[in-house]
Formats: sequence, C-alpha cells, structure tokens
Amino acid sequence: MRPTASGRLPGRVLGIVLAGGEGKRLWPLTADRAKPAVPFGGNYRLIDFVLSNLVNCGMDRLCVLTQYKSHSLDRHISTTWRLSSVLDQYITTVPAQQRLGRRWYTGSADAIFQSLNLVYDDQPEYIAVFGADHVYRMDPAQMIAQHAESGAGVTVAGIRVPRAEAKAFGCIASDETGRITEFLEKPSDPPHVPDDPEVTFASMGNYVFTTEALLDALKADAANADSDHDMGGDIIPALVAKGDAHVYDFADNVVPGATERDAGYWRDVGTIDAYYDAHTDLVSVHPIFNLYNQRWPIRTAMPALPPAKFVEGGIAQDSIVGAGTIISGAIVRRSVISPNVSVSGGAEVSDSVVLPGARIGRGAVVRRAILDKNVVVPDGALIGVDLNLDRSRYTVSNGGVVVLGKGVTAQ
Repeated sequence: MRPTASGRLPGRVLGIVLAGGEGKRLWPLTADRAKPAVPFGGNYRLIDFVLSNLVNCGMDRLCVLTQYKSHSLDRHISTTWRLSSVLDQYITTVPAQQRLGRRWYTGSADAIFQSLNLVYDDQPEYIAVFGADHVYRMDPAQMIAQHAESGAGVTVAGIRVPRAEAKAFGCIASDETGRITEFLEKPSDPPHVPDDPEVTFASMGNYVFTTEALLDALKADAANADSDHDMGGDIIPALVAKGDAHVYDFADNVVPGATERDAGYWRDVGTIDAYYDAHTDLVSVHPIFNLYNQRWPIRTAMPALPPAKFVEGGIAQDSIVGAGTIISGAIVRRSVISPNVSVSGGAEVSDSVVLPGARIGRGAVVRRAILDKNVVVPDGALIGVDLNLDRSRYTVSNGGVVVLGKGVTAQ
C-alpha cells in the first residue's frame, strides 16, 4: 500500500495511534475485541479511518499502541496495513511491554511514556498523536503544517459544535491568535470560539506535538503522583498552563473529493446509539458521510468473497450490502449489511446494522438492531419488535437499539 501524499510534511513526523481503549460504552460489541477493532460500515474496522487519514497525507511511520483484548486488532493491522518493503516505512502494533516495571498502561499519556523508545529510535521533529475510534476524513498534513508554523508545543484539533451540545466533550477556549487559554473537560458552561458566541471548539482527540515539548510534558507527568496520566486530562492542560498550546480549526481542513454535504464530518462512536446513528449517516442517496470518495479513500483489506447475490425476489432498498452476502426472498431496508451475511426467505431486516457472518432465518424480523459477527437469528424469531421482551434477553440501548453480541443465537 503506497501513501498518497497530499502535500509536503514540514519535517520528520512520527505517528502514534492510541488504540488500547476498552470501550465499555460499546458493550457487547467490545466484549471480545478492542474498541478500534469494532467493524464499521460493512467492510471496515474503526481504526481504518485514522490510519487512512494518516497514510493518505503521506505519513509512513506509524505506531499503534494496543492493550485491551488486542488480538483481532493486531491481526487486522498485520494483514491489512502494509506500506512497502522499504525499511523506513511501517505501520506496527506496539503492545504494552512493561518496559518501566511490572505494570500495564495506567492512562493514554503513560502508554506513550512507556513507549518512548519508539521516539528515541525514530528521532522525529514532530509527533502526531491521534485517537483510533472516530469516523471522519481529515488531511493531517494541513494541521501539522499549521503547528510547525505556530511554534507551539502542541496543537489540538478542534471541531465546531453548538455550545448546547458541547458539554459532553473536552472543550477548548482560545484567543484570536489560536492560542488555547483553557482546556475544560465536559464543562457545564462551555466556552465559545472567538468569532461565534453560540459555538464551541470540542477536542477531537488528535494532537500534534513538537517532540521536545511532548518529552518534557510526559516526564513531568510521570513524576506527578497525583496525575491520571491522561493526554486530554493532564498533558494538554499542562501545556495550556504554560501558554504553549494552539487550536487547529477542523473547519479549515480541505479533503480532496469532499462534498459540501460531508465536508467536516466527524463522529465519536463511543456509545451504541452513536455507533448506530453513524451507520444511518451512510445509507441515504446523498450520504452525510460518503464512503465512495476515491480521492481520499478509506483503506482496508477486502475479503476474498464473491459479489453479493439477490435471488428469489430478494431486494435491498436504501442499504449497503457487502460482498458474499445472499438475500434470498427477503427484504432489507435502510440497513448496513456486512460481507458474508445470509438473509433467508420471508425475512425482513430494517434500520439495522448486521456484521459479518450473521445468519437470519426464514420469516425472521429484525428491526432497529445491531447483530454482531456470526449471530444466528432462527426462523421466525423477532428482534426489535417487543423491546420489553428484548430487554430480558439482550442489550437494549438508551435509544432503543437492540444489540446481540458476537456469536449469539437469538431466542
């Protein structure tokens, strides 16, 4: 896989992707896998979005820090993400290794601190630290260029959200020059951006550091017994207090091939309802997030499967259907159906997300549900029809989405 450079990076850049998250709010989808390994959009894993953004902009040295139930994530990256045989180009997973004693990572900042050998080996001028579990397109090279020009120790990517909705995020207060004056975690009264009193900069969890600034901040944090050793909770506020942090306005990012409708799209899919809602953004005629932008592709490995097949009057309306799927005498509406799924005669699937390998039997009904990998819905079973009954059997989100975990056979 060769990077498609969007522009010249301002110097040697090392990418660090934080992918050790447990993802408790996505349970049961994270019962057997790390959050970044959760499938999304039919063909992808969540981590494919950040890796695609970094590779597309020309970054070719990426370290993915893993910890929680990382086997499927490690396997996905090792089999899917290969840059080239050139020695200086790599994407590699880095598990917790107890390099500094018999302990695992105690926070996102500690994960980097325990992995500083990666920095010393690479000797970058800048370090891009990005999260692994958001759905979006971005050209990080533009953010890195602004960071280099600003001379700041850290630049934080901020997305404009209405102040009324910003209470759930880490929020950024900045002056007219872009210098961050406050970094607030889920404030009751979010600050506004300099040019709009009704809008707040919410942190996207993406940071670009000058290497020396990050090293100094991590070492000071490691020596602080009262720290939670968290990037957003401890490292960024420390640099803000020194006047050494700037904000990058995500609205300024220009991605090749983006449409007016999907430009600036970013979703935190940390809950079942957010994960479900992000899938509904994919299936309209003019989608809010367009998977079909080939000028800035979301990269992954496609399964070795035949094309999807529709037989005996089977149809899919306003839906995405993956390779190897067979819809036989059934109807699918407003759904995302992953590869290698079978939907049998008389079954109805609507407003649902079906992950690879699921089997939906004859006459079954699946409404407003998420079926994880290899779920079996027997003939005539009803999912999402009676939520009170579903709550006694399965997970039902606050928004009324029914979730069946990996390998479950429905009742």
